Amino acid sequence: MSRYASISVLREVKELLEREKGNKDWSNFLLELYMEAKSSKSRSAFEKLRRLLTEEDLNNIEKSSKEFREGFELR
Repeated sequence: MSRYASISVLREVKELLEREKGNKDWSNFLLELYMEAKSSKSRSAFEKLRRLLTEEDLNNIEKSSKEFREGFELR
């Protein structure tokens, strides 16, 4: 079985992506896009959560986390 696969996309999408990828190979280019998108989503979720939580909420979360780690044992 081959390590490579084909993905069907609209010609316009492929042309746009080819211009953006420059000299990179497709695997590295797509992996880079994936990692950037994942990182961006994580940052966005963190910022949203940060706006929702008060300082007291954050302190309570930190306290609960410490208590959990101190009481956690593997059986």
